[in-house]
Amino acid sequence: MASDNESEAELDENYYTFLNLPRDATSEQINTAYRKQSRIYHPDKHMEPENKKRAEIMFNRTKRAYEVLSDPHQRAIYDSVGEKGLKTEGWEIVHRTKTPAEIRDEYQRLAEAAEDRRLQQRTNPRGNITINVNATEIFTPYDESEMPRVEIGSMSIAQSIEAPITRKDMIIMSGNLYSSNGTGSGGFMVAGRRLLNKGWVELCVGAGNGFLLGLKGGRTLSSKLTLNGGTNMNFQENGVIPAVFSSLAVQLDKHTVGSLTLNAGPQSSLTTQIDHSNDNHAISTSFVIGTPHIYFNISYTRKMMENELKLKLATKVGTFGFMGEYGVEKKVSKYSSVIAAVSIGVPSGVILKFKFVTVSLIICKVLIGLLFRILRSNQSYVFPIHLSDEIVPAAVFYATVTPVIAWFLIKKSIMDPMEAERKSMEVERTKRQNEQRLTAKKLEALAAIHLMQSTYNRILTEEQDRRGLVIKRAIYGCLSEDSPQFKAEASHDVTIPIQCLVRDGTLQLYESSKSDLPGFYDPSLGDDKFLSIEYTYNNVLKTVKVKDTESLRLP
Repeated sequence: MASDNESEAELDENYYTFLNLPRDATSEQINTAYRKQSRIYHPDKHMEPENKKRAEIMFNRTKRAYEVLSDPHQRAIYDSVGEKGLKTEGWEIVHRTKTPAEIRDEYQRLAEAAEDRRLQQRTNPRGNITINVNATEIFTPYDESEMPRVEIGSMSIAQSIEAPITRKDMIIMSGNLYSSNGTGSGGFMVAGRRLLNKGWVELCVGAGNGFLLGLKGGRTLSSKLTLNGGTNMNFQENGVIPAVFSSLAVQLDKHTVGSLTLNAGPQSSLTTQIDHSNDNHAISTSFVIGTPHIYFNISYTRKMMENELKLKLATKVGTFGFMGEYGVEKKVSKYSSVIAAVSIGVPSGVILKFKFVTVSLIICKVLIGLLFRILRSNQSYVFPIHLSDEIVPAAVFYATVTPVIAWFLIKKSIMDPMEAERKSMEVERTKRQNEQRLTAKKLEALAAIHLMQSTYNRILTEEQDRRGLVIKRAIYGCLSEDSPQFKAEASHDVTIPIQCLVRDGTLQLYESSKSDLPGFYDPSLGDDKFLSIEYTYNNVLKTVKVKDTESLRLP
């Protein structure tokens, strides 16, 4: 794991930024950028031994960037996985006749092969804990003279693990426990699944409320049609209770799937469902005809990826009554999210639901035999809080407001400080692991500025003669917390590099960190940085300031 962390902390070279190119640069743009930088950094253009040595370093970086970006195969690898993809073991078997798309597939194949080597060491634990809380006495008390009681009405726990045997065979074990009002029940099941050419088959046995025997399977009928089905036999004291289920799914278009599901058993039903999803929203509708109820359900989810947020609205209407639900899902970390929802209906009343979902990596090691295992654990904790049996306005109000207030309090007092500490530790770790490289990049930047001097003088004279784009001063780095001025210890002058990027009276910078531009270096790793440029165009003085990764075009 240490090696994995170190590789994640390594600073990748951004070849596009170094050549000041967009990600979709054409071959002509790449060639032009290479020729332009070669005129500055080619060792033959510098006579002094010290300058020649500096030029060799910068020219080698320029040449490396050009070689990767001008080769469609290497560029496809670099675009997909970055610089580490060019060093991945196994790329030597990729033939140069392959297209970029085929190279991406080849990388995926190599990644899958590496995963297969770890297959015997991986399981996928999944768990769910649901605690139903009865808080109806808060809004509809039985006795006004007594304090309202909040009690746990029921609790359920479910757990399952998948144990791969081979690439095609898997053992699945699951169990559950349920307790309510002093009585409980539970069950345990073992299933064996085999992947077939165009489908899968699964045999399961279990015990709990009688002995259970089941057979399931699925098959891909075409590129847009999938069929799943199976049967269960529940052996109880008073006889055998059979159940049959089947589902047919159809890909209606790129973003829409329709399905028809039949369940025949103690509670039979026929369900028609259509799901539509894209990057911005998701819509799901279903119509269920069954026993004991018939109902129609529709839900809408708005995805706000930039804020790692999802807003959800849902309603269900049928012979049981009606129910409306609104809620929000927020990603609080890379592996965790929290969901809060309010359900209002008849006869269910008002229910506030909290759900916490976390995916964690559990590292197990056995010293004798040097066995290391990484377990990916997916756990969810659900807390439905029943506030009232009827639709009480006060219950609806507090169910809506309480999660919002609680979120802001927890975020400001716990999560934000923890996130700031985590980022600080990550930055310090990256600094330690890249200390020599950061120092080398600073020296390279200063050397590049020295080599740019003659080019800078030439471009500056040309722009001044035609009253074009003249860079008076350019600063790159971090701003002071209490003023718009730059920190002296966390910024540096980039006037010469910026002027050298001016071409025909125009400066174009693209959406990426400026620290990889020639003559630039990162003066404060992990902190927010800005680029400030004071320039004249047509002898008119102007100033512009942009964030580190923002694009910029002058004038």
